[in-house]
Amino acid sequence: MHHIETWMATLSPIWVYLLVGGVIGIESMGIPVPGEITLVTASLLSVTTKIDPWMVAGSASAGAIIGDSIGYFIGRRGGRHLLERVGRRFPKHFGPTHLAKAERAFQRWGVWAVFFGRFIALLRILAGPLAGALRVPYGKFLVANALGGLTWAFGTVFAIYSVGRVAEKWLKDFSWIALALAVVAGLATTWYLRRKAAAEARALREEAEKTPATTP
Repeated sequence: MHHIETWMATLSPIWVYLLVGGVIGIESMGIPVPGEITLVTASLLSVTTKIDPWMVAGSASAGAIIGDSIGYFIGRRGGRHLLERVGRRFPKHFGPTHLAKAERAFQRWGVWAVFFGRFIALLRILAGPLAGALRVPYGKFLVANALGGLTWAFGTVFAIYSVGRVAEKWLKDFSWIALALAVVAGLATTWYLRRKAAAEARALREEAEKTPATTP
């Protein structure tokens, strides 16, 4: 992450905003790229450089909403068959286990899996294409998608930015501590939600194992 931060610090603000929106948009379409790392890095840079946190959050939100929508229409056109075919080519990211977990999330939360999925790495990639493949009405999908993208982007950026500003004020001679605190604050929410999601997945798996198979 340090190397990414060093490289991004050499870019002009406009390129940082475009990079944030582009990477998160590509990730939201269903392609595994480091969207979260890019967002956290840009948020850190907004503490000490001319990068505007509002623009970072806005770019991330736009990328999330547009990328998810493109992923939705790809999934709607290709259907579950497309997801299974991609899963065979990229089993580490979209294998049968990943797809089954994502489907259970939709069964449990309905369209709001798109909202919660913004905070979970697996669903952040699969939510759009899977919602399209499952024929979720686009209007409902768009509402959950927009709310999730805005909450995730602005929440992450300003959690990091606010803590970073406080740390910078009191710890000017210890900038590495300020950065460490900012990273911890920015990732704490995501870590907590991932633990909750893992617990939910275990519960769903145990429930499925207990449910007797039905005969046709």
